[in-house]
Amino acid sequence: MVQAASLHPRTVAILPAAGIGSRMQCDFPKQYLTIGTKTILEYAVSALLEHRAVEQVIIALHPEDSYFSSLPIAADPRVSTAIGGAERADSVMAGLAQARSVGADWVLVHDAARPCLHYDDLETLITTVYRGRQGGILAMPVKDTMKRAIDGESAIAHTVDRRGLWHAMTPQMFPLELLYDCMSQAINDGVSLTDEASALEYCGYHPLLVPGRSDNIKVTRPEDLALATFYLTHQD
Repeated sequence: MVQAASLHPRTVAILPAAGIGSRMQCDFPKQYLTIGTKTILEYAVSALLEHRAVEQVIIALHPEDSYFSSLPIAADPRVSTAIGGAERADSVMAGLAQARSVGADWVLVHDAARPCLHYDDLETLITTVYRGRQGGILAMPVKDTMKRAIDGESAIAHTVDRRGLWHAMTPQMFPLELLYDCMSQAINDGVSLTDEASALEYCGYHPLLVPGRSDNIKVTRPEDLALATFYLTHQD
């Protein structure tokens, strides 16, 4: 059952959506590919707004984005936009600045091209992470055998022990000011941030790993779209 927003600290979601999705081999950003009558971005936003703890969704867009304004979610009063940057971290920082201006306490950062987020995963993440102060991420233990390649070659150097390895997913959830401070420090120090949790790791924190469903996939390559379509049409 959805809980009342008043029971939760003020929580805002941020979706960095300024990328062009070159690996999808299409003529427009991948978040605007459609599954049925909705875009991938709309699925991602709707999944977040389904939880009443999420008061607002901020979407960081490319400065020349010409697609978002035509979507129905553009008229939703709970959805706003910010100008994103060249890197994911730039877009997240733009979203954080806007979230600070509305007095948010916590932020969820979610991939704009991850449309299959299940309500149960979001609920588990929120309720688990609220109990701590270092944040946490949805993640899944690695099941496949992992190989390390020889530097610069498509050849195996050795097998990597998968014990303790997790696939990082989103949303990733943190106290707003903690994430802002850690990302600012990492960016200022020239650290390459592959996700938001890596900023906290750089600053010595240990965000929680919250087990999530394997169908919470990110649409990155053409074959992912068919898989996302299947999951969304069979999601329970």
